[in-house]
Order: sequence, then C-alpha cells, then structure tokens
Amino acid sequence: MGVVIGAAFGKIVTAVVGDFIMPLVALAMPAGDWRENVIVLRQGETAKDTVALKYGDFLGTTLDFLIVALVLFLLISKIVKAAEGRIKGPEVATTKPCPWCTEAIPIAAKKCKFCCSETGTATT
Repeated sequence: MGVVIGAAFGKIVTAVVGDFIMPLVALAMPAGDWRENVIVLRQGETAKDTVALKYGDFLGTTLDFLIVALVLFLLISKIVKAAEGRIKGPEVATTKPCPWCTEAIPIAAKKCKFCCSETGTATT
C-alpha cells in the first residue's frame, strides 16, 4: 500500500514540477524549453537515426527527483517527530536551581559548586 501511495504522490509532485516550476525555469533560461537541449553525437538521415545526448531531459528528471526527495524528506521528518513526541514520556529533571545563586546543580547535591552554600535538601 505504501508503494502505491508513494507512486501516486510522485506523480502529483512530478505534475506540479512539470506544470508550475519548469515553466518558470524555462522563462529564466535563454533557450526557452531547455528539456529539449541535446548534444548531437552523430547526425542521421532521419531524426530517428540521429544519436544525441539528451542532457536537458536528464537535468529536468534530476530536478524532478530532487524536489520529490525534498518534499518527502520534509513530510517524513514531520511525521517522525510527531510520533517521537507521542512515544517519549515526560522528561525527568536531573538538576535544580541553587536557592542562593540560582545556578543549576544536580538534584542530589548537598552544596552548590558555584557559591558553596548548603542546599539543605539532600540528606546524609
């Protein structure tokens, strides 16, 4: 079920990238539709016979992947933090303030290491 939802989510993000983000990138690029950029290695008699490196399509696919990965990372990290908050119990205090100088000292301390005053709460 997770694979199906992941594939559907990937299609949605790819559509958002292709329909909203890539046109903005194409406006910034001087060549316009930069996904069609190629380096011709061997010219053929027809377009089908031409051998070319489609670096524009590769860069577009890479950008799609990076955006999908970023969105998934942000979404999963929020879910994990929410789950950790539910699992983790309340934190137990290990320090207390000194009644005289208000510095943080261990709960079991008999004297403050900062002002050397007696805390009066620890027993012998």
